[in-house]
Amino acid sequence: MTFCNTAELIAPPGVGKSHLAQSIGQEAVKAGFVVLYRSVFDLVRELMMEPTRGAEGRLLKKYLKPDLLIIDDMGLKILPPQSGEILLEIIMRRYENRATIMTSNRPVEEWGKLLSDVPAASAILDRLLHHAEVIPITGRSYRLQQGAERRSPGK
Repeated sequence: MTFCNTAELIAPPGVGKSHLAQSIGQEAVKAGFVVLYRSVFDLVRELMMEPTRGAEGRLLKKYLKPDLLIIDDMGLKILPPQSGEILLEIIMRRYENRATIMTSNRPVEEWGKLLSDVPAASAILDRLLHHAEVIPITGRSYRLQQGAERRSPGK
C-alpha cells in the first residue's frame, strides 16, 4: 500500500491548516499508512543537532520512511542557516516515493527568504509542487472569532 502525492496548504494563521493536515494524517493511519507529523522547526532543529554523520543518517531515515510526512508551520519565522539544505534533502529523497504535506502561512514566493537560500527553496518547491495539490484556504482565524464571541456583550 503506497501513495506519493503531495499537498501544500497555504493560508493565514488560525484558519485550520494544521487541523486539516492532522486529520488527513489520522485517516492515513486508520488506513494502515505510517505517518510522521513534525513542525518545520522541530525537524530542522533535530537534524541540525546531530553531531555525527552516522547519527544524521539514522535521523534522516526517520523522515524518509513514513508513507506520509506532515511538515507544519512553514513560514512562521525565518529558519536558521542550513535549513534549506536539510529540507531540500528530505524533499528530494521523498520526491515521487512518499507523500508529503506542508502547511504554510506564507506564499511560496517568500520561501527563499524564509530559508535564507533561494536556490534550495526553488529546488524544494520544484519537487514539492510538481505533483502537488496546492490548497489555498481563506477566512478569518477561528481563535480570533472565538475570542470576539467570548468578549461580545450579551453572550
